[in-house]
Amino acid sequence: MYSINSYGGMITDTVRMDAYVRALRQAVKPGSVVLDIGTGTGIFALLACRLGARRVYAVEPSDAIDVAREIARANGCADSIEFIQAVSTEIALPERADVIVSDLRGVLPFCERHLPAIEDARRRFLAPGGVLIPRRDTLWLACIEAPDAYRRLAKPWSENAYGLDMRAAFKLVTNQWDRAKVKAEQVISEPQCWGSLDYTRVENPDLASTVNSTVTRTGTGHGICAWFDATLADGIEFSNAPGKPEAVYGAAFFPWPEPVTLDAGDVVSVTLKADLVGPEYLWSWDTRVVDRGDPPRSKAEFKQSSFFGAPLSPARLHKQSASHVATLNDDGRIDQLSLQMMESGTPLGEIARHLALKFPSRFARWQDALTHVGELSARYSR
Repeated sequence: MYSINSYGGMITDTVRMDAYVRALRQAVKPGSVVLDIGTGTGIFALLACRLGARRVYAVEPSDAIDVAREIARANGCADSIEFIQAVSTEIALPERADVIVSDLRGVLPFCERHLPAIEDARRRFLAPGGVLIPRRDTLWLACIEAPDAYRRLAKPWSENAYGLDMRAAFKLVTNQWDRAKVKAEQVISEPQCWGSLDYTRVENPDLASTVNSTVTRTGTGHGICAWFDATLADGIEFSNAPGKPEAVYGAAFFPWPEPVTLDAGDVVSVTLKADLVGPEYLWSWDTRVVDRGDPPRSKAEFKQSSFFGAPLSPARLHKQSASHVATLNDDGRIDQLSLQMMESGTPLGEIARHLALKFPSRFARWQDALTHVGELSARYSR
């Protein structure tokens, strides 16, 4: 979930906001019904009201929606906006929307369950002839020279003042991608289109593609940079590409296990995959660098995945296996008992006192138990 400060950063990002304002102005007509998915503190919903929307459905799962309600009242829009605290795939609306607006991306459009949410909203909520904002994102990648970003990533594990061998962690951090600020002069190969997401028809949340990018100058490659060009409506676009005015998104940096010396004409072949697994994406990037000689010669070959970017405990993996027979620990028994008592209609304070008596080593005070029970109630109760 975003903090209120994060929402403030999005609002002050003029690259993003100016494009969205122009797209809303083009799409929202007097009397329109608008669905704002991931409304946050409500900026798009408020703008839709000012543009003449008859009704705006503003959907947001986090408690930021309470701030949005207060802001709507302060701007005289409370009667026109219906705020719904939920994820959009779990709601129903009394009518279809003429306009659906969202910005559920992260650094890249492959962020949590963004694509399934858009596909669901298009199918269930968009009126015939309705407008989706954004309309399309086009994805690009190129090899970059990023010594500072690579040094920040590698230094804690490759050198330290204590004479300790920390290299075991290095293979983990080089199997994770990170947000980065990339300048145009750091791009060392020709940018290539990795794929396109047409939100008016996209159904598959995954994407895999292989691209070949030719190195344009001699330098040192540290990994792959990925970004997107957004098309919000006809003639309304913005990009987080290196060299473009800085946007809140940044760009994605997929590091290599080691720097590679590159010469102009070398070919960097990258297979980049984004696979939605549960609530998160699993990323993999396989790279092969081939020089321009006759015959061509492989300079480097890497196979990387975010699956290898997190420590994998054998004990934890065993507990997730199909054959494992689970036995609840104290935390599991506490949650089980709490939910059973909630289901039977027991007030939270009474549940908390019961837990404090039954699990004194876990809860020193009944107020501690009440905090835990309150969190369960916020998560699971209607």
